[in-house]
Amino acid sequence: MKFLFINGVNLNMTGLREKGVYGTATLEEINKAIAAHFKNDKCEFYQSNCEGDICTKLQQADCDGIILNAGAFTHYSYAIRDAIAAINIPVVEVHMSNVHAREEFRSKSVLSEVCKGVICGFGKNSYILAAESYKL
Repeated sequence: MKFLFINGVNLNMTGLREKGVYGTATLEEINKAIAAHFKNDKCEFYQSNCEGDICTKLQQADCDGIILNAGAFTHYSYAIRDAIAAINIPVVEVHMSNVHAREEFRSKSVLSEVCKGVICGFGKNSYILAAESYKL
């Protein structure tokens, strides 16, 4: 299978910010662990703090499945929502933390209704669980 892992705003700071929430592994370390887990599959990784760049990446994707951690864009980006709705590739929304156990605003996603599913609360393993869902 061919996977595209997209990380949104502030996720480039993973391992440096809010370590109690997101852990100490950097995004690069997380991506290496994902690639090692899926060594028989093709994994592409992309991160951007720019909403439009994420929309463009979604629109240009050439893969079997997209795993998207949009970060704070999850809660208000109708542009990313519409980009997901416009493509024919299933997207799984991912969050490393349990967004339902945090601030109230984090439990509302404008993306979920156009995604294949949502996985949250399993740290860096949320990405692996999301990608494994394509193999079920």
